[in-house]
Amino acid sequence: MALDGMNDQTLSRKAMKAELLDAETERALAYAWRDQRDEQALHRLITAYMRLAISMASKFRRYGAPMNDLIQEAGLGLMKAADKFDPDRGVRFSTYAVWWIKASIQDYVMRNWSMVRTGSTSSQKSLFFNMRRVQAQIEREASATGETLDRHQLREMISKEIGVPLHDVEMMEGRLSGSDFSLNATQSVEDEGREWIDTLEDDSAQAEDLVENAHDREQLREWLLVAMDSLNERERFIVRERKLREEARTLESLGNELGLSKERVRQLEAAAFQKMRKSLETQSSEVQHFLA
Repeated sequence: MALDGMNDQTLSRKAMKAELLDAETERALAYAWRDQRDEQALHRLITAYMRLAISMASKFRRYGAPMNDLIQEAGLGLMKAADKFDPDRGVRFSTYAVWWIKASIQDYVMRNWSMVRTGSTSSQKSLFFNMRRVQAQIEREASATGETLDRHQLREMISKEIGVPLHDVEMMEGRLSGSDFSLNATQSVEDEGREWIDTLEDDSAQAEDLVENAHDREQLREWLLVAMDSLNERERFIVRERKLREEARTLESLGNELGLSKERVRQLEAAAFQKMRKSLETQSSEVQHFLA
C-alpha cells in the first residue's frame, strides 16, 4: 500500500477494505517473500495488516504528532517486520509485527517530542510513554482516600509502579516539563558571546571504535553458532524457544509439547546452557570477557 500523498482518512478507508488473511495464506506469502523475494507477496502481506498499523498509530495521537506521520512510521515498522519475519517460528505475523510497529512509532515520537533527545534506554522509554498516565492514576487514588502526597512521595510511587529507578523519574519529570532552547544562545553577557554549543563535547564514536565493535559482534556471533552446534536437537529446540523467540515460551508449554515435566525441561535448559558455556570457553580465552 503506497502511503505517500494520502491523508489518514484515505489510508484508513483503504486499510479497512483490505483482505483478511488466514494463517495458511499468511504463511505462504511470508515464505514467498523470504525465499523468493516476491514483491507482490510482500505487498499483499503488508496491505492486509495495514489496519493493524493504523490502529496502533491512533493510540499515539496524544503526543501531538500528525496522524499521517504516525501512520507513515507505523507502516515503516510493518515493512521491517515483514522483512525480518520467519514463518518457521510458528507464530502469526500480526503477533510479531506488533513489536516492530510499536518500536517504530515510539522512536518517531521521541525524536520529535523535543529537539534534544528525551531518552533512549528502555527505562526512559517506559517512563516517557507511561509516567503521566501512572501519575494521574496515583493522584486519583490518593484523592479518593483523602491522602495528600508530596512531590517526593509521588515520584517514589511512580518509580515503584513502573519499575524504574527513582533518579530516572526525577530526570524525566524535568525533561517533560522543560522547553527547548537554542544551543546557539549565548550563556551570559559576561561570556563575551560564548554559545552553549561551545561547551558540548564531541562524544560520537570514532572510526576505529566502530570497526572494533563490529568485529567483536561478528566474532561473538560465530562463537555462539559453534556453541549451539554442540547441543543435541532437543536442547537446541529448548534454547531457541526459551531465548531466541520474540516472546519466550514457558517451561510448561514446552513440557506439554515434548511430553516432559516442567522441571525436566528446566533441567535440560540448564544443561544446555552449561554445554554452551563450556564450548565458548574452549574456543578462545577472549570469550571470558563476555561470560564474566
